Amino acid sequence: MSFLHPQAPAQPAIGIIGGSGLYDIEGLENRREIEVETPFGSPSDHLVGGILAGRPVFFLPRHGRGHRILPHELNHRANLHALRSLNVRWVIAVTAVGSLREQYAPRDILVPDQLFDRTSRREHHTFFGRGIAAHIAFAEPYSGGLRRILVEASRAHHRHAVHDGGTYVNMDGPAFSTRAESETNRRLGFDVIGMTNLPEAKLAREAGIALATLAMITDYDCWKIEEEPVNAQTVIGHLMANAEAAKTIVSEAVGAIPAEPDWPEHRAIDGAVLTPRELWPAETAEQLQLLLPGEA
Repeated sequence: MSFLHPQAPAQPAIGIIGGSGLYDIEGLENRREIEVETPFGSPSDHLVGGILAGRPVFFLPRHGRGHRILPHELNHRANLHALRSLNVRWVIAVTAVGSLREQYAPRDILVPDQLFDRTSRREHHTFFGRGIAAHIAFAEPYSGGLRRILVEASRAHHRHAVHDGGTYVNMDGPAFSTRAESETNRRLGFDVIGMTNLPEAKLAREAGIALATLAMITDYDCWKIEEEPVNAQTVIGHLMANAEAAKTIVSEAVGAIPAEPDWPEHRAIDGAVLTPRELWPAETAEQLQLLLPGEA
């Protein structure tokens, strides 16, 4: 029995989470909009599906079209469940970040290899609970294979510096950091700061999806006192400048992703569920049937 969406392709697909303009990408064929409902509610918007570089892809505008949803309002569980229901097994997360290091300049790209959690809404970080307990391994929060693909594609197509590795610290937002917070994050050794990526990475891992992040640096947060403090206009200006590069990098990366989902991230839930099957509450098991080992 399949629990996938009726429009899910038989071939494992690639998801792209980012700005609403990402799906206006050269080479995207058979474009269509798909409405998806999940046991966790509605995702941020309709998804845009198509064929890119010969592969099925699905684009999800993280904040909804027109940027209508604040970071703390995002229904991350619905977003990742919607993608998994469309047979997505790899996700490229394109996201704006502030730099906490002099050497990471606005319009550079950083492909992080670590995450640090400074958020407060833990209910958004897992599909599990409600009678079924699972604990995934998360020492390496990003897919190593997908990270390598993103670094190579970025270095081939981006005019500014590309940094391989670094720690993304996830704050709640929606306000940007105070100077005290920014300086503390620097002293703790973090490299870039954002408001969305940690729950996406945790949920992707639970869903058997390999995720890596293309972090587009837009500002120096507010620690660099000789620079103007970060504001929305600064962020938007640098994002617009990087938008075309992001599309080219994503297109190149999609063509390099293997056809079969056989990376460790794709099997992360195996052995992670501690609750014996005979104790699973029926309602929770129904909600999680796409994700539970041996169910989908």
